[in-house]
Amino acid sequence: MTAAVILAGGRSSRMGQDKALIAVGTEPLIQRTCRVALACADPVYVVAPWPDRYRPLVPSAVHWIEERASPERPEASQGPLGALVLALGLLRDRPQCPEWVLVLACDMPNLSAAALNSWRADLATVPLPYLAYLPRRQHRWEPLCGFYRTAALEPLRQYVTAPLAASKEPAQGSKVGPRGRSLQAWLRQHPVQPMPQVEDAMLANLNTPADLEAWQRSSQSDS
Repeated sequence: MTAAVILAGGRSSRMGQDKALIAVGTEPLIQRTCRVALACADPVYVVAPWPDRYRPLVPSAVHWIEERASPERPEASQGPLGALVLALGLLRDRPQCPEWVLVLACDMPNLSAAALNSWRADLATVPLPYLAYLPRRQHRWEPLCGFYRTAALEPLRQYVTAPLAASKEPAQGSKVGPRGRSLQAWLRQHPVQPMPQVEDAMLANLNTPADLEAWQRSSQSDS
């Protein structure tokens, strides 16, 4: 059993509009991401502070995890790190706890169910103590397009709650989560199994209007 968690809690400040609602082809990104995830995992969850915004757009089989405001994050979104801890905690407490969870950002228009299923088939060869199975490019992990063991929950919680001085500083450009921590920095401190070479196009995400324009040009040239 492999579950999937789609992170859709970002404020999309650099894009200037909700990335999850951007149309890619005939469907919004959140709908496409859920459709691809359902072809690879069961159950599928979306983590977001505003589930009612997306619920009408996605298949009814999708489940929801609502992020709530905290003193550190009054805007409700806890960032990728906080959302992952929230989701893993809920999944671990379910009667059928999956060993692995597929974690996806909601802003990746080139996700392929075939590629994700191929990666999922590799999980049987990833031994403990590896806590994640992720792509890597330009000396950085791609933390929101890969698999995490639910056993990563306690190390993640310890990282989030430890005094900041005991943790490494977030890498430049990392998305900072609870208490100033980044998922990229946590991955540098724990055993992660890298995937074989993954095409850059598969990992494209849409963070800015320039990213969207470049993706649209690429899509038109490929059609």
